[in-house]
Amino acid sequence: MTGNAAATRLVGLPLATWERDGLKAALAKVGLPVDDVDEPDRLFWRFERDDMPVGFGGIEVHGPDALLRSVVTLPPVRRTGIARAIVAALETEATIAGCRAVWLLTTTSTGFFAKLGYGICDRAEVPDAIRATRQFAALCPASATAMVKRLA
Repeated sequence: MTGNAAATRLVGLPLATWERDGLKAALAKVGLPVDDVDEPDRLFWRFERDDMPVGFGGIEVHGPDALLRSVVTLPPVRRTGIARAIVAALETEATIAGCRAVWLLTTTSTGFFAKLGYGICDRAEVPDAIRATRQFAALCPASATAMVKRLA
């Protein structure tokens, strides 16, 4: 299946704070941070295809910038274009929120995000509001690669 086929059937459903246990379990299973998932200013979605859950993802909006975080696909659908479609959906949400750039940290997926138009950047280039997030300041290791994609 191509990434476009995955995107045409992908549905994103916003997660309420009381629905986040499935997200935390999926993140923990792949070694991604879960400590701040329940904080109220986090926007997370459950993604489904053909009424079956296929993954999760989220953004934190900080003025004109968004932090992309917690993107995970469930094991049965990995390598089918779902992650690419999830990232595209989250970028659309960031655009709707008025963001001009999406930032992220990754320890293992630099190549994947580079294929989606993200460029490696120095942490000093990251806006203060993004650097002050728990994700940047405490949860991700200092060895994580910072990346950015300009939306407009």
